[in-house]
Amino acid sequence: MKKTNEIKTQVRLQDAQALADGYSPAIRAMEIGAIVSFMALELFLVYRLYANPHGGPWLLLSAVLLGYLAADFVSGFVHWMGDTWGSTNMPILGKALIRPFREHHVDEKAITRHDFVETNGNNCLISLPVAVAAVSMPLSNSGWVFCASFLGAMIFWVMATNQFHKWSHMDTPPALIGFLQRIHLILPPAHHRIHHTAPFNKYYCITVGWLNWPLNAVSFFPQMERLVTRVTGLVPREDDIGDEAARALVEVQGATQAPVVQAAKELLTKATTEDTAPAPAPTRPS
Repeated sequence: MKKTNEIKTQVRLQDAQALADGYSPAIRAMEIGAIVSFMALELFLVYRLYANPHGGPWLLLSAVLLGYLAADFVSGFVHWMGDTWGSTNMPILGKALIRPFREHHVDEKAITRHDFVETNGNNCLISLPVAVAAVSMPLSNSGWVFCASFLGAMIFWVMATNQFHKWSHMDTPPALIGFLQRIHLILPPAHHRIHHTAPFNKYYCITVGWLNWPLNAVSFFPQMERLVTRVTGLVPREDDIGDEAARALVEVQGATQAPVVQAAKELLTKATTEDTAPAPAPTRPS
């Protein structure tokens, strides 16, 4: 805990206004095009699925629910990548995709001031290849119908993720949204607040957040970071929180085991201690 607090004092974030100014007219035009294209592809997929003889209510419902769970994982993976790797100075990707992640850590309320295009354009853009794949499937049997429905549902929820994320940062969201947050059907503010504690290295899933605990328990993202660093030599979060804090965090995470491993070792140690403890001396009846 002491080492983690020391890292928090070393965090050096970028200038909020400079990051906000990086949202250019060219990026906005690209996002508008992405939203229009995404909506058109999703509607075309619904048209193809409608009254398809190989579908059915249970097949479609299961595809939608599994798509929701998959979107939670995808949101976490993309969020982790955007928070952890790359730089705002990278050509194209830096301004269009990485900049919003950096801005959000500096000014987490900025997302509440974004309109529909700025909030959802990025997610529509990254979902376009999957949308093309979904509408290209033949739908000639129930397997294809399920795959197309699953992909279509997943990217719909991926598109909705930033809207859910935006609502989780609002002081007074609409009443229905607040109810859905309280019963944890969309991302609750208290749950997401865990991520917004420097150095911003956990609880990345932001569609609903159901997968945050299991992924954190097995140290999924720290393990991925070690792998990427081993292969590329890159330091995770160097652009986001500064070189000093990023390197200190790598050192701490390298010495930390996954929570499930720690729990298993504690249980094993306890069981071993109990097995090897001397038996109580027999007492003589009085």
